[in-house]
Amino acid sequence: MSTVTLIGSRLAEPGTEFVYEGEADGCTGCPYRSQCLNLEPGTKYRVTAIRENAQTLECAMHDSGVRAVEVEPATTRANIVSKGAFAGSKTSLPGTCPYVECPSHEYCEPDGVDFDEEYRIAEIIGEPPHDVCHLDRSLELVELETDE
Repeated sequence: MSTVTLIGSRLAEPGTEFVYEGEADGCTGCPYRSQCLNLEPGTKYRVTAIRENAQTLECAMHDSGVRAVEVEPATTRANIVSKGAFAGSKTSLPGTCPYVECPSHEYCEPDGVDFDEEYRIAEIIGEPPHDVCHLDRSLELVELETDE
């Protein structure tokens, strides 16, 4: 189900994904607060549509203003422990990884996913993009539902 919110006009394109981080200091006293601050902090969203005929509004945080868009919670690709991983089951991330140059690092520490939370596996993607896990983990690349 989509939600109407305001985001920076430079981000207002269908398909854009972002993690909503909550209220910023510049939001204090803004007349559009209730329309902007209506998402769940720490959740990843995808822009599904731009509201037609909506004007660009001035914003203390976005230099080019904000626009009204429709968003939905987005799934997140992540590496999880492969043992027992199947679509529909619940899982959590195996833990942090210091190897930031690894091609899998963005999936081992994905935006919008907490290490101490469980998420439902929406889909099994397959092998992660790395050849060798330097932490000796047996991993599977999956799509996680992050909107529960």
